[in-house]
Amino acid sequence: MARITAGVAASHVPAIGAAVDHNQESTEYWKPLFDGFGWTREWISKEPPDVVILVYNDHATAFDLRMIPTFAIGCGDSFRPADEGFGARPVPVVQGHPELAWHLAESLILDEFDMTVLNEHDVDHGLTVPLSLMFGRPEAWPVKVVPVLVNVVQYPPPTGNRCWLLGEAIRRAVESFDENLDVQIWGTGGMSHQLQGPRAGLINTPFDQAFMDRLVTDPDALRRIPHLEYLREVGTEGIEMVMWLIMRGALGPDVTELHRHYHVPASNTAVGHMVLDASA
Repeated sequence: MARITAGVAASHVPAIGAAVDHNQESTEYWKPLFDGFGWTREWISKEPPDVVILVYNDHATAFDLRMIPTFAIGCGDSFRPADEGFGARPVPVVQGHPELAWHLAESLILDEFDMTVLNEHDVDHGLTVPLSLMFGRPEAWPVKVVPVLVNVVQYPPPTGNRCWLLGEAIRRAVESFDENLDVQIWGTGGMSHQLQGPRAGLINTPFDQAFMDRLVTDPDALRRIPHLEYLREVGTEGIEMVMWLIMRGALGPDVTELHRHYHVPASNTAVGHMVLDASA
């Protein structure tokens, strides 16, 4: 039986990818951020999962305003790094796990989640930056990846509660897959940030820290945060934090926090990172 053993949360700021690609991790600006991922790199290198279900949002590369599904799943054999306007990142092609992905798609749709199936799409920094944070600059990524895409670009995005329920459904689907696989689920995006308008550059550290606390101690409260509160408290792009709830919902009721890192700023974003053990 496949099983979800851990959850990882990590912001996916595009400038982080540029820092990795240009060997700037040890510079004065970037070193404090990357130091916070050192523990995780060592942890995951000792026993990497077979597959990562990586929850992220597309940034107008696979989709645009002509078509934005609320939830989608990548079922392809592989996924190329996207050209986001300045050339594709010099990172390895992401290898998929189509057998698990198709099983997830079938299970989730029959569980009444309307998943858009993507047989082919390129993946942008939302997916490749977290991989770089965990694995650096390998010749090939050491894990296979099932991309799960969430609309947090075009209003209305899914509610936190709907995202949590999707996480629970993903857990059921993984546990019904008849292959011995160690699976991790990663929730990406956030934390507080706004990229435009008079509040551009907004950071709300107290909200971010409380969100991370409650992800462990009171996750049910996070399910009830309305869209307007995200907008008011953590900015227009802070809504990405609902993707952390998919990860958390997939871990079951009890988790152990193994590691936490929070850093401001990275570009104009608050970066959050957590590792949660779901093996209890």
